[in-house]
Amino acid sequence: MSDRNGGGCSGVAALERLRGHAVGLDVEYPLATGERTKRIYLDTTASALRLQVVQDVLDRYQPYYANTHSLLHFGAKVSTREFAWAHDMVMNFVHADPETHTAFFVGSGTTGGMNRVARTLRDARPERDVVITSVMEHHSNDLPHRKFLGEVVHVPALVERTSLGRVNMDRLREALEEYGDRVNYVAITWVSNVTGIINPVHEIAALAHEKGALVVVDAAAAAAHVPIKMCGNENPAHDIDVLVFSGHKVYAPGSPGVVVTRKDLFAGQDPMEVGGGMVDDVYLNRHMTVQKFPDREEAGTPNITGAIGLAASLYTLDRIGMDVLADEERKLMRYLMDGLRTVPDMMIYAECDFDVCERAGAVSFNLRDLDHAFVAAVLNDYFNISVRNQCFCAHPYVREMITEVLSEAAEDLDEDEIERLADLHRGMVRASLGIYTRREDIDALIAALKTITADRDTYLAHYDRLDSGDYKHKTFDFDHTSVFSVRGEVDAWLEKDPT
Repeated sequence: MSDRNGGGCSGVAALERLRGHAVGLDVEYPLATGERTKRIYLDTTASALRLQVVQDVLDRYQPYYANTHSLLHFGAKVSTREFAWAHDMVMNFVHADPETHTAFFVGSGTTGGMNRVARTLRDARPERDVVITSVMEHHSNDLPHRKFLGEVVHVPALVERTSLGRVNMDRLREALEEYGDRVNYVAITWVSNVTGIINPVHEIAALAHEKGALVVVDAAAAAAHVPIKMCGNENPAHDIDVLVFSGHKVYAPGSPGVVVTRKDLFAGQDPMEVGGGMVDDVYLNRHMTVQKFPDREEAGTPNITGAIGLAASLYTLDRIGMDVLADEERKLMRYLMDGLRTVPDMMIYAECDFDVCERAGAVSFNLRDLDHAFVAAVLNDYFNISVRNQCFCAHPYVREMITEVLSEAAEDLDEDEIERLADLHRGMVRASLGIYTRREDIDALIAALKTITADRDTYLAHYDRLDSGDYKHKTFDFDHTSVFSVRGEVDAWLEKDPT
């Protein structure tokens, strides 16, 4: 669909319009300086802000809300038709063939989808008990395979020109050769949620298919940033068997996770979840599962509003053109990387040369001699810049990169210094971009980091380190209830004069 409406000047113009219209861009918070400023949101990889167009669609839909699976009254007709269209929109967005593939929604994002996929593929291909994945994976694309499959093999990342980059394709080939017809599938992230490094998923698919294995792609950090083409690739071996992503990372918070899969992999398998909507008939001693997709995989009342919100977001991105979005973000990522390199004591993780490794959406870093939690706290409290810190649910990958960086510095450090830095840098700071990110936001981040490095002792004097590892300002205390609380909003509504 993106070829139909997106691209060109119209796509860029629409993108510029969207940039200034996301729910939460105008939020203001009080700072430790006594000022009150607008937030700069650089935490999109954790959860994206909701596009205003999505909010407007949901506001328009809400009066017509009713349950699905019925066409006998007007509200049900609206919900049933639009919920069905949401599935179609997902399929169009990822270019999946409706003859061979289906899409269904799951309740807990990519994690729920991966658990469903792992258990189903285990049962569908019981003779294949090995999964090959990489050290780069988010826990949601690692732990489900450990739980449901017999053995999980972790392929390392390749040391590129200067640092760790994409998955090591040679080691992947070796693993496929070693485990042969025991390999059920290769589970790989398209874009790392830690570094933004982009993996060559279509090449990985070809390697897996050559050995009779499947490819399962974690697109949680990719769907909002790069064009996706599951089917119809020039080389059919490049087609993707299963793809999973989360609605809350594609500018539609409150939306479900999505699984897009070949139908034959799920057909005939006992669905993981049972209940209303996924049966043809039920007797006291048995039930008969409906064979129609996606109904058989969506037991119970679905998250109708969330699915419609996700479909609105995907349709919006599709209208602009994911190629346009990716091109604009590529320029912004290079601008961010160039800016970070100008900050004293900056440690950027993973390969930084874009000609060697393309990145999308995120960069992780540390300031030498400063705890990642401290840096994130100061960025928030003094500059109103929202970033993420710690290990981003990718502990092995983060640990490996931190070890690599410290090893490179080992010639200049004694053992005590290395041990101190290793304890200090048991995590990172991550800045991640979205459709609404502007160069001014990046400029503000770079300026703030330079101020922190220049005045580190002054800032350190204002904080206590908690047992949890977080940092708390000694005199500034943010009271979240002064901004929002459910109880406060309900009380205010109930006590309001109805006249």
